[in-house]
Amino acid sequence: MTADVLVTVITGVLVVIGVLGTIFPILPGSILVIAGLLLWAIVIGGPIGWTVFGLGLLLCGVGMTASTLLTGKRLKGRQIPNRSILIGAVVGVIGAFVIPVVGLFVGFIVGLFGSEWYRLREPRQAWDASVVAMKSVGLGMLIEFSCAGLAVACWTVGIFLYF
Repeated sequence: MTADVLVTVITGVLVVIGVLGTIFPILPGSILVIAGLLLWAIVIGGPIGWTVFGLGLLLCGVGMTASTLLTGKRLKGRQIPNRSILIGAVVGVIGAFVIPVVGLFVGFIVGLFGSEWYRLREPRQAWDASVVAMKSVGLGMLIEFSCAGLAVACWTVGIFLYF
């Protein structure tokens, strides 16, 4: 097996884990996609390798930025503190170990709602704020996932052009 093929396989593993990381915040996400594409560009080199890396970097950067800005704007608009999102994420990680497959999402919802209920002291307002936060976070994840997926699509085209 040549170095080109080995690095392409390693990059494939990294980008798949990275794309999954945009949905499951336990994994690094777009950063891992960028790292995989950089590894591929260093080993493959030439215009194909570096063009794929440049496009992937641009797409992942747009995804991370849009996700952060849109999510933050909607949360600030409803005056939902970052603390509630952090508590939801921590409880979500715990939930991932307690309830297989769906524990991350169930834990996030429970943690977010609990934090908002504690903050607002009113279950209905807490649920409304939690729904806005879940939609905001979901929209951010969808945008970042889409951009990371497009970066992987660019890499796939690069593979066909290179080999």
